[in-house]
Amino acid sequence: LLLVLGTVSCTLFLTVNCLYSASDDVIELTPTNFNKEVIQSDSLWLVEFYAPWCGHCQRLTPEWKKAATALKGVVKVGAVDADKHQSLGGQYGVRGFPTIKIFGANKNKAEDYQGGRTSDAIVDAALSALRSLVKDRLSGRSGGYSSGKQSRESGGGDKKDVIELTDDSFDKNVINSDDVWMVEFYAPWCGHCKNLEPEWAAAATEVKEQTKGKVKLAAVDATVNQMLAGRYGIRGFPTIKIFQKGEDPVDYDGGRTRSDIIARALDLFSDNAPPPELLEIINEDVLKSTCDAHQLCIVSVLPHILDTGASGRNSYLDVMLKMAEKYKKKMWGWLWTEAGAQSDLESSLGIGGFGYPAMAAVNARKMKFALLKGSFSEQGINEFLRELSVGRGSTAPVGGGAFPKIHSVEPWDGKDGELPVEDDIDLSDVDLDDWDKDEL
Repeated sequence: LLLVLGTVSCTLFLTVNCLYSASDDVIELTPTNFNKEVIQSDSLWLVEFYAPWCGHCQRLTPEWKKAATALKGVVKVGAVDADKHQSLGGQYGVRGFPTIKIFGANKNKAEDYQGGRTSDAIVDAALSALRSLVKDRLSGRSGGYSSGKQSRESGGGDKKDVIELTDDSFDKNVINSDDVWMVEFYAPWCGHCKNLEPEWAAAATEVKEQTKGKVKLAAVDATVNQMLAGRYGIRGFPTIKIFQKGEDPVDYDGGRTRSDIIARALDLFSDNAPPPELLEIINEDVLKSTCDAHQLCIVSVLPHILDTGASGRNSYLDVMLKMAEKYKKKMWGWLWTEAGAQSDLESSLGIGGFGYPAMAAVNARKMKFALLKGSFSEQGINEFLRELSVGRGSTAPVGGGAFPKIHSVEPWDGKDGELPVEDDIDLSDVDLDDWDKDEL
């Protein structure tokens, strides 16, 4: 009767757990804690996926507990009731019980354990895997999206600039961020995700550099972070979504190569970036810093303030600002100066003291420039810049092969110009009659 009651008791509580208890050194894993305990861990993990009713699992249990005790503080040993948590077993391809997986340096590519089912065999396999992990670290190798964190390894194809996000970290990083986020929702077993991984990683590094971190590429293991997957309706892998402050997320439906991803990221960056500043050349530093920091700097020489007044000058500046906005994706620098204020610069750019307003596009690395031949208008400048942007248009070397001396000048105060005040001439002591006689 006691045997029957014991059997019934076990049957009643199978859904809880008949194989392991809190007093064991085996760590019970569930969808709630698996990501934090295993995926984000730097430790090596051995994980058994079992079903309480499985005879082979029941026979393995005492050996698994012994191995866990022997490896305590060295290798983590866990167990998943995959009968209860079928989603967790499913994401790691568990088809039979018990299935044992080794989670090493690359937590997203777990290895199957095929060794013996004794505690000795399990410990030997764990120590062998641990030796491999340590040697890989020593040689600078690792894989995956690096334990759920930004990896710190460097070299071609690494994932150091892909930010791994979780249910816990997503909102504080992405929602209400001033930056733009491109987030890949992936599954570790998904072939398309594995193909995308090196492209995503390479794009992340390039995008971080070109946007100064304003566009971020991230990854979410949707099989572990099911709250996020549910919130954003993830049905297939990989799914890429774009998050921008104050807007609903949108799907990225572009190409999956690094160049496609980078191009979209740069479009997002420029769409959200303010237009470049339009700076007056008041000293050498303004010219050098602007032209050195950009592929091209667009230099305009506007008529003297006495020729146009403030309203006329502002109309020219407005045209430049509109063009700077239109071509902001090019990330060019924009400068202007008054006719005659930087005469040496004018000469070096073939402007040479006439034909104002004038415009030149300068490549400071090659010390070459192209001159606006059409009208200084939205249409004329747009045509000029469009030709430049596709690599057309005639260029010439900057006179002297380098920027000339730039004079420090006072910045324009925004007002109409005033004629210089002439000195008053005192004629009180002049005898005009005598002067007339002498002239005659």
